[in-house]
Amino acid sequence: MIEMLDGLEFGPFLLSFKLAGITTLILFMISLPLAWYLSQTHSKMKPFWEALTALPIVLPPSVLGFYILVALSQSSPIGVFFEDVLGIKLVFNFTGLVVASCFYSLPFMVQPLQSGFESINKNMLEASYIAGKGKMETILKVALPNIKPALMSAIIVTFAHTVGEFGVVLMVGGSIPNETKVASVAIYEFVEVMDYTKAHIYSAIMVIMSFLVLLSVYMFNGKQKRSFV
Repeated sequence: MIEMLDGLEFGPFLLSFKLAGITTLILFMISLPLAWYLSQTHSKMKPFWEALTALPIVLPPSVLGFYILVALSQSSPIGVFFEDVLGIKLVFNFTGLVVASCFYSLPFMVQPLQSGFESINKNMLEASYIAGKGKMETILKVALPNIKPALMSAIIVTFAHTVGEFGVVLMVGGSIPNETKVASVAIYEFVEVMDYTKAHIYSAIMVIMSFLVLLSVYMFNGKQKRSFV
């Protein structure tokens, strides 16, 4: 086993974890107010916003990746603005991967948070407002502490989903060592050159990691349910 691991590069995994960590943090800040709005609103536009938010789940990654690539390219207004004003290119680099991953993993953060907020007793929220707490204070000090299983599920699953993404990452970032070559792309390249030994090792690591992530979510949620019994 040691001989098999000898000479194996783990840079792609570190890059995957870095991408997933940054994406999860950004999505938490974006999704918190969005999930709260979707859970509380009675607007007729709610189904539209829910469908738009969930779109990355059903869209083929190649389709989503293509449109993100077009939107971030140097021929688009967004790409021109970032390059001319901020000096940042959004395609075939790590920054572009973060932007693309935020789009692709958005529903995995929003939906658990929304479900958690919808399960909260409305009287608890009303009591918070009556006590003089504002909306943001109510979310942070009342709502979030009461949806710990949903919160943990959103964070962990978003992180794991971003680590395992392939299509969007390859389309927007390509395969640049130490810049955009994440673990999933590395596995694809090993298969392309028929290096099945390294592909097996990388894939096994991904399988184990994914299982441990799901196991931790179910164990945490199980403990939370037992604590309320």
